[in-house]
Formats: sequence, C-alpha cells, structure tokens
Amino acid sequence: MSAGTAFGFTPGSVSGPQLEADPSDEPEVEYLPPDTVVDLAALRAESGIDEVLAKLDQELVGLAPVKTRIAEIAALLLVDRTRAKFGITAPQPTLHMSFTGNPGTGKTTVAMRMADLLHRLGYLRRGHLVAVTRDDLVGEYVGHTAPKTKEVIKRAMGGVLFIDEAYYLYKVENERDYGGESIEILLQVMENNRDDLVVILAGYQDRMDTFFAANPGMQSRVAHHVTFPDYTVPELERIGVLMTKDIGYTFSDEAQDVLTRYLERRVGQPWFANARSVRNAVERARLRQAKRLLETGDAKVDLTALTTIEAADLLASRVFDTAPDEVLTAEEYNVRR
Repeated sequence: MSAGTAFGFTPGSVSGPQLEADPSDEPEVEYLPPDTVVDLAALRAESGIDEVLAKLDQELVGLAPVKTRIAEIAALLLVDRTRAKFGITAPQPTLHMSFTGNPGTGKTTVAMRMADLLHRLGYLRRGHLVAVTRDDLVGEYVGHTAPKTKEVIKRAMGGVLFIDEAYYLYKVENERDYGGESIEILLQVMENNRDDLVVILAGYQDRMDTFFAANPGMQSRVAHHVTFPDYTVPELERIGVLMTKDIGYTFSDEAQDVLTRYLERRVGQPWFANARSVRNAVERARLRQAKRLLETGDAKVDLTALTTIEAADLLASRVFDTAPDEVLTAEEYNVRR
C-alpha cells in the first residue's frame, strides 16, 4: 500500500474518470533568488493566523501554555511555507496531537481553532472538525468496526479528527474487544495521510498515559502533547462574567462577591468540570432570578432587574450548604443536589 493512499483515502481525490496529467502541462515553479528579503510580518498578516489566535484568546480565558504551543505551530508552518518559496523543501511536519486535561478546559474549542488555523496556512484542504468518541468508531460485532472507522475517517479527510476519551478505544481487560481494529486503521491513516488529516486524541492525563503505554505505535505518531490545566478561581470568575455578558446578564456587586465564594467551594466538590460547571451555575442562577422576579409583589420590573443576577440567586445553591473547608464525597454531593 503506497503512502497517501491508505485504505483508499487519497488527499484531494475526486470521483469519476480522470485523465492522466501531462508533466509538460505543469507550470515550472519559479523560486525566489537567494538574496531576496521576505517580509514575514506581511505574510503573517496575509495568512489570517492572527485573526484565529485573537479569536482563541477571546473565547478562552487563561491557558497560556496551550496558546503558546498553538502559536508556535502556526509560526513553524508559516516559516516552512516561506522557505519553500526559495526552493527549500522539508517533510511535512507531523501534527497529530494529544490534548490532556479535565473536562471543561477548552480542548474541543482549541481543536476547532486549530482546524481553522491549519486550513489558513495551507496544511489542510478543508479545515473542518469531526468530533467523535469510541461509539462512532467501534462496532458491536465482527466486521462492523472497519466500515465505521473508515467512514469517520472519510468525513474527516482534509480536516481534523478529534477523538474524545480516546483511551476507551483500547480495553485491555477484553481480548475480544473490537477497538484494536479501529486503532490499527487509525495508525495507518495517521502515517500515510498525515499531510491531509490531523488526529487529536483527548482525555484525562493519567488514562491517556496508560493508553499510550499500551499502544506505542500511537504514541510514536503523536508529535505534540498539550496539557490543559484546570482554571484558577480568578479565571473561573472571569469566565462567569463573560458568560453572563454574552447572554445579556450582569452580576450585581454583591453577586460578584458571592460568585467568588461559590467557586472557591465548588472547585473542591465532586464532578467539578471547570468552565462547564461555571456555565451550569449561571444557568441555575438564571432560573432562580426568573422565579424571584415573578414572585416579587406586583411583578413589575425594569430592564436592570431583568438583566441582573443578585446575590440571592447564587446563595440558594447547595454548594453553600457545606462549610467552606468541607469536601463532600460523590454520594453526599448527589444527596444534596
């Protein structure tokens, strides 16, 4: 099987009869003279990568190490493209990645922006994102897995394939599990089609470490291991403020103080999921705010009342049923929900 045609996936392939290209019809490439000075700043502006990086910065609070790695990859691809103008060629860099971190740390959002970035820099044809889990790749009976995996890969070609909780593909306790077949197909495509598909494997750090230890072939094909740290309380506060602003709400001064106290407690409780937990808290505060407004006297309100979350809307949370330094077990947390 030749490189670039693994399992019939050919970059940029089209259906229907094709005429063989006449080499003489191909325009001769003209390279820049060696003494040419190139304006990298102008090329960077022309590529649009700053727009993508700025959007990523707006969408995600913090995550400085993650954003730095993305900027480094963008810089490498831009410099490589510039070197090619002088006739300096190098193998396409391998950009398969591993995103590790807890839920709600922005892994999927970064993957979306990465797909856009790689498309703008000419690395990917389409720049779309296909997000899947084990259920989308692995079949339930013999002969079912290969077609499912190949269909997903076909949809992802030219873009980014994002596999969330990738470690579920491999079940060491079940020798008859079909996940191994999916992994074998992915390995070959990641090698032979790496110039037309970027695969991002995501999940918890410890489980991904175990997955890679059991699958050295996958480990060797992943060039970039990016760790997504948990958000700090100040970062979570900022996320909450931005979320409320996006949906036309604001916190009163008292509510802002309560939000800080809420987050300081919530991060130590079970099922904490970073930005997702903040979003859930905002949604529940909206429910309480709406109920409070309807139960207020004659229920006449102005715009300020309709758009302000007050301290009481947050203080009603079960998170305040515990002492500040009390840590609940998962069972206790569910009982108090």
